[in-house]
Parts: sequence; structure tokens; C-alpha cells
Amino acid sequence: MTDTTIVRAYATDDVAAMRRIWNEVVEAGDAFPQTVPLSAGDAGDFFADQTYCGVAADVKTGEVLGLYILHPNNVGRVGHICNTSYAVASKARGRHIGRVLVADSLDKGFALGFR
Repeated sequence: MTDTTIVRAYATDDVAAMRRIWNEVVEAGDAFPQTVPLSAGDAGDFFADQTYCGVAADVKTGEVLGLYILHPNNVGRVGHICNTSYAVASKARGRHIGRVLVADSLDKGFALGFR
């Protein structure tokens, strides 16, 4: 959290903004392995299927500026390791949004039992 940004659990009302930010990163083609953007119909299920999703939101306006998804890296012997992906809206880059998302995800991963 910063003076202007809070990280919180996502809510259903955030999904449209999360989808826009996620798809911006997917369409850039230089960070995520996905090649097809999330459809409006698939986005809700995609985010709901994660162990946890956090969003960085502007304290004053509530606008979603970035997000992360957190889930097990794999099953079995490596199920205790989490995998986290981060996305920050291009208009919000350079404001340390990624830094607060990473810090929050580390705390959340430990709280959820990942080691």
C-alpha cells in the first residue's frame, strides 16, 4: 500500500477492469504465455478459479490500476509453491504499483499456506 494505492482482494465489480488490464499485457505479447485475450464471458471464471486475486486500486477513485493472480505452481510435491502473475495498466506504470502488488502477494502466499 502507498498513500495513493491500496491492495485488496478483488470483487466481482472489478472483473471488467481486471480483464482490460490483463488483456493489455496479453496483447503486448512480451510477458504472459497466453496468446488469446480473455473474453468477457471467460474473465469471471478465470479470476474466480485462482487461489487468490489481488487488485491495486486508487485510494481516492477506486480505479483498478493493477492486479495479481496467485495459485499453486503445480500439484503433488510442488503444490506448496505458488505461482503469481502480475499486470499493471500501462497508464499506471512507473508509480510502483508492481512493487506493492509483489509485496502483498508474498504476504498473501504465506497466509494461504504456501512456503
